[in-house]
Amino acid sequence: MASGFFALLDDIATVMDDVAVMSKVAAKKTAGILGDDLAVNAEKASGFVTDRELPVLWAITKGSFLNKLIILPFAFLLSAFLPTAVTVILVLGGLYLAFEGAEKIYEYFFPHEHFKAVTAVEDLTTEAVIAAEKVKVKSAILTDFILSVEIVIIALGTVVEKPISTQIAVVSIIAILATVGVYGLVALIVRMDEFGVRLINLNEQENSFSDKVGRVLVSALPKIIKSMTVIGTIALLLVSGGIFAHNIEFFHHLLESWPSIIKEFLIGLAVGLVVLLVVSLFKKMFGKKEH
Repeated sequence: MASGFFALLDDIATVMDDVAVMSKVAAKKTAGILGDDLAVNAEKASGFVTDRELPVLWAITKGSFLNKLIILPFAFLLSAFLPTAVTVILVLGGLYLAFEGAEKIYEYFFPHEHFKAVTAVEDLTTEAVIAAEKVKVKSAILTDFILSVEIVIIALGTVVEKPISTQIAVVSIIAILATVGVYGLVALIVRMDEFGVRLINLNEQENSFSDKVGRVLVSALPKIIKSMTVIGTIALLLVSGGIFAHNIEFFHHLLESWPSIIKEFLIGLAVGLVVLLVVSLFKKMFGKKEH
């Protein structure tokens, strides 16, 4: 009986070791999209009133955890019984990401009047600010859902030949690390200015080391947020272009001699502009019918 118990412990240790090794492999495979996920979510989580940043970020984080709880069981079931559906879902998600990236670029060059009207947060009432927060949180959670699908599928692909218990353990670990790691870093970024102010007020000495560091942090935050907006838009197009390039034969063989990062960006942008055009036409048609 004792030998059986120790044999069981040995089996558990072997499984845990296998999970640890495969988790490292999966983490490396998903590192690129996790970087994109960070850039996109940092841009999505910025732009709120200072005292609302952490509550809003916590709402997005809870939504991200819920996304993972929804995605993981379906990913395991689809991978086992209907693998083609996984590709279809990825491509549909890619279309949305490409559309969002292209729309951001279009809005930059041709901002709508409504967009111009709501950019000044200080002119909004409390109710309007809360309503704007809810819209942005929903958008962030939806984008997180699509990026989470991609992360889960890539992680799942690294352990597809392993037993289902190993698949569940490895992919779940990656999903949890992705959420905690990404949103932990986003929280540090959006609260960087408050930390800088605390450093400045740390002592009464003027121009001390803490004052210098604090001023750097305070002055750097707006630049980081602006750069995150640009990086987040590029990331949306890169992720979507990567989805198309890896899952659609036509795009896979398109521009083969070009660097993959340029190829995927151009594919994402081109598809995004087409989707944006189609959506705009539908909106105009729907608007005419309404009128």
